[in-house]
This record gives sequence, C-alpha cells and structure tokens, in this order.
Amino acid sequence: MTLWRIRATVDDRPGYLSVLTASLALRGVNILTVQVHTTEHGAVDDFLVDAPDTLDEAGLLAAVERGRGRDCWVARSEARGLADQPTRVLGLATRLVHDPDATGEVLRALLGADEVTWRAAPALARPGIDGNTMLLADPNGGSYTLRRLAPSFTPAEYARAQALLELGATAARRSTEQVTVVLPDGAELTVRPAVADDLTAVVELHQACSARSRQRRYLGGAGVPAPARLRRLLEPARGLTLVAATTGSGGAAESVVAMANLLAEGDEAELALLVRDDWQRRGLGSTLLRRLTRQAESAGYAAMVLHVQADNAPMLRTLRRLSRPTTVQRDGGLLTMTVPLAAETPATADTAG
Repeated sequence: MTLWRIRATVDDRPGYLSVLTASLALRGVNILTVQVHTTEHGAVDDFLVDAPDTLDEAGLLAAVERGRGRDCWVARSEARGLADQPTRVLGLATRLVHDPDATGEVLRALLGADEVTWRAAPALARPGIDGNTMLLADPNGGSYTLRRLAPSFTPAEYARAQALLELGATAARRSTEQVTVVLPDGAELTVRPAVADDLTAVVELHQACSARSRQRRYLGGAGVPAPARLRRLLEPARGLTLVAATTGSGGAAESVVAMANLLAEGDEAELALLVRDDWQRRGLGSTLLRRLTRQAESAGYAAMVLHVQADNAPMLRTLRRLSRPTTVQRDGGLLTMTVPLAAETPATADTAG
C-alpha cells in the first residue's frame, strides 16, 4: 500500500462527498483523513489515503473524476502525513511561541509552501489568496508572500496561517515588552502587555479593589464593569493595555494587581490606571504611567489625556512625578489633564517612584 494526498473540488451539495469516497473505495483506496475546505467554487476535499501499490497517479485521478471531483491534485505522501492535523498545528504553534524567529519555517511546514518571502514594507496588494499565491499581513509590520506549485491555497489555509502569525506576534511582543520592576519597598512585579486570557485575572483585580478605587478609575459607578467591556480594554483596537502581576514565586499563580490603559482616538491617547488598594502608594502607578508615556511617544501620538477627579490626590501626585508640562481644564469636580508628547524619546530605565 502507498500513501497519497488527494485534493479535489466537488459541488457543495448533499451526497457529493459520498459519491467521491465511494469511487475511491471501489478501487481499494482506504481514506485515512479528510478535511473539507469551503470555498465559493465548491467544497475542496483534502484526503490522505492508503492506496494499492497497483494504483498509480493516473488511476487515482480517474477515480476522482468518476466520483464527480474536479481540479484534482494528487501527490505521494510520507508517513508523517499520518500525524493528526490539529496535533500537528498545535506543535507548530508551540514552536512559534518559543521561537518567533522561526515564523517562515513554520508557515512553510504548515502549508507545504515552496517559497516563503518576508518584506519589511506592508504589502501593496490586499492580503488574501490568489490561486497558488498567499499574501499575509505580518502583525509586527511587513508582509509574507507564500507560493507553491500545487495545489491552490484555500481560504481555510489562509485563516490558519494568519492565526499563527497573530499568535507569533503576541508571543514576540510579550517576550520583548515584558519587564520586571522593583518597587522602592523591594517588591518585584512583572509588567507586560495584556492579552485576552487575562480577563479572569482582571475581573478578580476589580473585585479586590475598593468601590472608591473603581469609582475613581471609571468616573461613574463603583461596580465591576461587564466582562465584555473589560475584554475590549484588554485588547483595544488602537492603543495598549499593560498589566502588573506578582511573579508567582514558590509555584503560586501570578496575581494581577494593576491595569493601565492607553486608548487612542485620533492623534491623542487617553490614559487610565487601576491599582489594587494594597498596592497603592508604593510607586507602581508612577512606573506604569512612565511606561505608557513612552509607548504613546513611540506610537507618535501628539498628546496624552487623563480624566481625573479633583479630589483624587494620589493620581494627581503620580502625574506630577512625570515632570511633564500639563494643561488642565476643570469641569466641576472633574479635571481633564493634557500632556503634550514628543514624536519619540530615547527609552530610559524604569524607576519606581
């Protein structure tokens, strides 16, 4: 018996896949795995089969055509093709998380691409597939172009590849931007960009904060915001959210003790902080404010805006420690503070104050 990969398109109608599989079965072909890719031209069926040694490529093509298949592609496969596809993809994702520099190799392995090219500039054409060419937007900047002789790429393959790129970008960003800060009292915390998986920990952060702390952060009700709103804050469409977490020494799980949001609109970015009550007045707010200020400058925002209650003395002190020119507008008990930003300044070491 010989392993083959077969890809063919059939009409996306009830019973058509069974006609194709029956045609293969009549010739002694054992179907080991099948994936169905839905496209606008029909259902693309991707088979891994074990065929009799007497059945060659021409015989397989004829069997597919008799089974109402079209645009058929057939190629010999290796034993590694027997690996469970979800398991294989998870293995590639794990490799990418541990080695973001292997992105090109991971894409090649995922899609069987003959050529993978990365360009620093964003793609001129719209990302997507065009027959045997796939164009992917790199979340870190630039673009990937993939080509293979056969078979043509499918929308499902494009979605998998783009999802892997997003995963790799998140892993690379967390690895690059995660830092350990030491507060004046010697406490160590990890500060890193937030991700969607932080939702449970951030809900717990809000529950552990006093009603007064929550009211000062959201300038309204003192309740815990709905999970949908917190999810949007964790991964804003434009901007950045940082979380500060205990290091989880002794095998204990980390605990998020602060969240800092930089939410961009136009050429300005609004900043807001929430620090758990037992971690306030320890220099953590100043540390987060400085890091987000540098992020806002690097992103090219013209100014940073904070809305602060006039009686929120701790936040006003934290802002003064930033030592930046600030304009203040007052509307009753609410202060709107605008901090102009330079285009970009050299990074400096974190100092908790």
